[in-house]
Amino acid sequence: MSVAGYPAVLVEGDIILRPYQRTDAEQWSEVRRYNERWLRPWEVIPPTGWADNNSEAAFRLVRRSFRAGVRAGESMPFAICLGERLVGHIGLGNIVRRAFSSAYCGYWVDSRVAGRGIMPTAVAMLVDHAFNVSRLHRVEINIRPENKASRRVVEKLGLREEGYHANYMFIDGAWRDHVGYAVTWEDVAREGGLLARWRRVRSI
Repeated sequence: MSVAGYPAVLVEGDIILRPYQRTDAEQWSEVRRYNERWLRPWEVIPPTGWADNNSEAAFRLVRRSFRAGVRAGESMPFAICLGERLVGHIGLGNIVRRAFSSAYCGYWVDSRVAGRGIMPTAVAMLVDHAFNVSRLHRVEINIRPENKASRRVVEKLGLREEGYHANYMFIDGAWRDHVGYAVTWEDVAREGGLLARWRRVRSI
């Protein structure tokens, strides 16, 4: 089994979404280790420590897991790059077909390039790809209420806030609430897609 529309390379200006490569280990590890304080509050705490779980050796296990998800038809993982520089991750997971035709989106970005519109652009690129190429109907993003930076991403894009999920996921040592956002194909079709909407927002 595979995922329709994957592998793929998506490009918007100098922002590139592409599948992970074996040679990404060094860059991935450097970015993850540098951003421990930035990322750790929003992720599952690794039992053997942040450094070990974000080493070059750990990357090989992460990449293997990503590839297994793709083979199962359940995920589409992308490295976010500025030119040749790896600066983050975005992916679709829990892809379900047939009547549901939906997926969850997750992402993170290097704090050194945050605030430059990279993540909203990446989300818009991936959502459009999910709708137009992978033929999904709905993409959901769940974010901790305290994660203001991540919430700004979906709010800039005009995603619909749908609900409050109490004790949704075990993160940073406790069960954490999340706010649920979503976008469907109908929400953006008349605008030419989510990326077209985002371009208009940025031009104002």
